[in-house]
Amino acid sequence: MEGPGFDTEKELLLSASQGSEAAFVALFHRYKHKLYGYSLRLTNSEMLAEDVVQDVFMKLWVDHSSLASIDSFGTYLFRMSKNHILNHFKRTAREMLIVSEIFRESGEGANNAQDSLAAREVEQVLKLVVEALPPQQKAVYKLSREEGKSHDEIADLLKISPNTVKNHIVQALATIRTHLRRHADSLLAVTVLLHLKK
Repeated sequence: MEGPGFDTEKELLLSASQGSEAAFVALFHRYKHKLYGYSLRLTNSEMLAEDVVQDVFMKLWVDHSSLASIDSFGTYLFRMSKNHILNHFKRTAREMLIVSEIFRESGEGANNAQDSLAAREVEQVLKLVVEALPPQQKAVYKLSREEGKSHDEIADLLKISPNTVKNHIVQALATIRTHLRRHADSLLAVTVLLHLKK
């Protein structure tokens, strides 16, 4: 049995598409461990893997009326999760690249006064955010981003696992993104937009 009153996965999908929470919960319990393991292999982060499972199933429930049209739920689920993970890393890489580019141009003496001022503002915000991070998270972030050390080198220095290092960096970047977005009405927004257009 796939769940209370259901014999096949197709029946679960059909019932869930009609709004059955019991059927949807049965699907969740059927796949949550497989999806977590798959996401963990792709992200190497327990926190990210848990977020993927939660976000993917939340999206599925929001659009549950389409579940009945899915032929292979497992394949669909893993493809959806992979796309979610790829989008996460693309977004993180893009945001950090923009910030790094702002710092680089500022260091080379950008001749645009507004860009230079905005770059200093970004740097000030980042410094405040980094200093406010939990002690170990701050140490990991600084060793990685300011000293350029690898995850393995940081793990060896701080006597923690490489996975813990990655988790700390992911959490630190998430905190930084949140604070940058809160300053979207400042000169930072202007600078980011200028760099996005280049």
